Amino acid sequence: MMSTLHILSLSPFEGGHLDTCLRLLQGGDALLLCGDAVHALAPGTSRRQVLQRLPRDISLYALAEDIEARSLSDLPERLIAIDYPAFVDICGLYSKSNSWL
Repeated sequence: MMSTLHILSLSPFEGGHLDTCLRLLQGGDALLLCGDAVHALAPGTSRRQVLQRLPRDISLYALAEDIEARSLSDLPERLIAIDYPAFVDICGLYSKSNSWL
């Protein structure tokens, strides 16, 4: 099975990138939030609720540097916060990647 790493960097509250990405996620895929996309992790938002309900066979990553830069805390338990070297590593775990620009 071909799995995809979906990389989202745009705000989840503008445009429809996150919604479109979520519709295309399949079992074995992963979603990496970076840049302004980490705002989807903010407690109390509808975006966070959607991310928390993702099937367990979809991995959820976010760049730790971007989480810290936006002073986000109380993150979802399933979230895997990664640094840039780990970002490079996970790119190799998936057969393809899709950057949502």
